[in-house]
Amino acid sequence: MESLGDKLRTVREEQGLSYDYISRETNISSRYLEALEKEDFSAFPGESYVLGFLKNYGEYLGLNQEELLPLYRSLKLREQPVPVEQLLRKPSPLPKIIGGLAVVLLVAALVLGVVYFINQIPKRTENSSVPARAVSEHVLSTDFLERRFYPGDSILVTEENNTYKFVLSSISDAITITTPRGPVMLDLGHEVTIDLNNNGFEELRIIAADFVKNDDQAGALLRFEQKVSPQAAVPDMLPIETLSPEKEADIVLLSAPGAFPFTLQVVFQGYCLFRYEILFERDRQGRNEQYYQRSEELSISAQNGIRLGISNAQAVKLQVVGQGRTIPFEAGGAGEVVAADLRWVRDEEDRYRLVLLRLE
Repeated sequence: MESLGDKLRTVREEQGLSYDYISRETNISSRYLEALEKEDFSAFPGESYVLGFLKNYGEYLGLNQEELLPLYRSLKLREQPVPVEQLLRKPSPLPKIIGGLAVVLLVAALVLGVVYFINQIPKRTENSSVPARAVSEHVLSTDFLERRFYPGDSILVTEENNTYKFVLSSISDAITITTPRGPVMLDLGHEVTIDLNNNGFEELRIIAADFVKNDDQAGALLRFEQKVSPQAAVPDMLPIETLSPEKEADIVLLSAPGAFPFTLQVVFQGYCLFRYEILFERDRQGRNEQYYQRSEELSISAQNGIRLGISNAQAVKLQVVGQGRTIPFEAGGAGEVVAADLRWVRDEEDRYRLVLLRLE
């Protein structure tokens, strides 16, 4: 009879699939896929993880769950050790009798001690009981949200009029998050990206910023970052200016028949005051200003434009990402203070350009 691991491996190889490819499709780590095929269940934090990943892996390969689960249970039964009593000769009953009497006396003493101890404790009123922590549900309403989650807490993420729910399931050696694509596990400092609507673009990134292993009370500090899909439509009637000979752009980064959302990625090379403001978006008005240290990063998504203020142009490394393209650029020289707009404009040929315009 074909074993569980052989069955998974045979079907995967017949379909010509690698561990890395299946891992990207199912969000199951390659090491757990390999462990299932090797029938090495010690690699998992618990049996619930084995059953969950086995179910998702089997469904992805098109296998019948009614065949896989009996194979797994059969393996677990074979792993059970033979009782020690069956390996030893029948012992003398006298030590058992003496031991039984000792256990009875010990239990009686413990019961009396517990009763005495309970009688010494002052009675508490019902009002003194500590209520259980209420489960919280959050909403990702901006580009990112970072806060401490506890088991059972959830967050709602909206993408193209569809809402997806993510739940922190448990905290063990790693944290487990239930997602619309199945459970994902994150170690401390690790991250995972998720394609919410199966369009080939990973719109959501989840980072495990901080947690204490096996401590539900401490919770987990999670960061959710939502990126704008390059296929997202740009609203009509954009307030886009037309370039004239008197107003030329300092840098032209992108040129296209139509405007589309873009992301500015900033990596700080040194201490810097960085200020930005999203242009022409009513629900994202206001200035953001902060001092940043070396190696810190910032990601800003916009549909029309971003107004920038940089205390030292050489203290930042800049690049624009849009429609699958990444364009690095410099805003100025060493020690130069820069005030500029990064935004879409229309040229004389009615094409759209993403440009950097210095402000006077």
